[in-house]
Amino acid sequence: MARDEELKERWNVLVEKLSAQFADGDTLELDAIIYLVGIQELGQYHKKYKKDDKLDLMHIAICRLLEPYGYYEFEFFDEEGWPHYITKEELPALKAGEQSVLMKEAIVGYFVEREYI
Repeated sequence: MARDEELKERWNVLVEKLSAQFADGDTLELDAIIYLVGIQELGQYHKKYKKDDKLDLMHIAICRLLEPYGYYEFEFFDEEGWPHYITKEELPALKAGEQSVLMKEAIVGYFVEREYI
């Protein structure tokens, strides 16, 4: 199976599974899945988050998701338990479609690593 086909198939399985678990069957968008990764990484599941916190959670997720690609490196947890990352390498200029593929690939890898899919 071609790499693109495998990614597409795994992505669809992941979206279906996450949507059933967290969105009552409504299809989760890419941003919502990134947000879920942020909550997973923070580990504070039963907390209400403000808009700024939600953006920070998405930032945590993006750092964690792109860490295996060498773009970010975990640095420390602050006193509130929030992880902090440093930029190791600037992201290349990517078109919107290329960004989406990179993030989907990183998300699928994240959930495969955790044996969720």
